[in-house]
Amino acid sequence: MQVILDLCLVPLGVGVSVSEYVAECHRVLQEKGLSHQLHAYGTNIEGEWDTVMAAVKQCHERVHALGAPRITTTIKLGTRIDRDQSMADKVHSVEVKLS
Repeated sequence: MQVILDLCLVPLGVGVSVSEYVAECHRVLQEKGLSHQLHAYGTNIEGEWDTVMAAVKQCHERVHALGAPRITTTIKLGTRIDRDQSMADKVHSVEVKLS
């Protein structure tokens, strides 16, 4: 099943800047070959359910390996089975209505 997931992974106990940890999670997504888009407060990811969820787990593992003693994560996700829809499709639909 395809999923579009919004991931906000926040390492705790590492100081104010978290960009190093965000970058490591993005490396995981690249290695998994997942389509993803960084935004100011998280990352949108699309792909096969099991692959996306495995990537989220690996993000946690790699961020802990960088020294984060604790992580809090917020996930929003959506699936649909009536038709294929990508992140780009969803954005394009709104852009069309704005023009």
